[in-house]
Amino acid sequence: MSELSRLLYTIFIDILEREVKKGPIPRHVGIIMDGNRRYAKKLGLDPKLGHVFGAQKLEEVLKWCLDLGIREVTLYAFSTENFKRSKEEVEHIFNLMKSKLEELEKSDMIHKNKVQVRFIGRLELLPDDLRKTMRKIEDLTKDYDRYRLNVAVAYGGRSEIVDAIKNIVRDAIEGRIHVEDISEALISKYLYTKDSLDPDLIIRTSGEERLSNFLIWQSAYSELYFVDALWPEFTKLDFLLAIRSYQKRERRFGR
Repeated sequence: MSELSRLLYTIFIDILEREVKKGPIPRHVGIIMDGNRRYAKKLGLDPKLGHVFGAQKLEEVLKWCLDLGIREVTLYAFSTENFKRSKEEVEHIFNLMKSKLEELEKSDMIHKNKVQVRFIGRLELLPDDLRKTMRKIEDLTKDYDRYRLNVAVAYGGRSEIVDAIKNIVRDAIEGRIHVEDISEALISKYLYTKDSLDPDLIIRTSGEERLSNFLIWQSAYSELYFVDALWPEFTKLDFLLAIRSYQKRERRFGR
């Protein structure tokens, strides 16, 4: 890109961002970060290295969300289905995750902006050292109330619903709730995301147009936005266009 093209691009991004800030900002955005391995293959590298590029992109995208005042972000970091990948790749992902979370502990972006960090999923399936790091970050940020970052790890939307049903049945057997009490609102209280609003917008990178078991219950009325860019290629322009698309949609919720 020439200097002139770069200058024009920067001006366009600035104008678009100012326009976006005038419109309704989604309170909660879910992000399916897809395409790390394909990006590495595209560069002729070991597919595992794609996760390194993906982790680097994440901090940049979180900053964009904070700049727009998006109060809550949920990231699809590792699904229950991802355990089917090779042992070597899974270990690589977990080691990288632990390293990035240790950086997050000391991050000015987290502490200055009072971002509460939570992890959702079947966390008992994760290595002990990774869970220990997660608990430490949760404890450090538990009193922060300006923004919230949810990281879905060992997560599956169907698994979440199954776990909720099991807990509802246990409480019904023990007399804490009655069958007549079961409603959509009650089920929501048994989900991993019980303290969160449902996402207004879900963004998925890599050109795939499906949710892939992400926030199945919570996404019933979410706006969906699919972008062709692989996750490490995701640009601020892609991000702003996703928010702009959300702003142009009429959200009727069945009315």
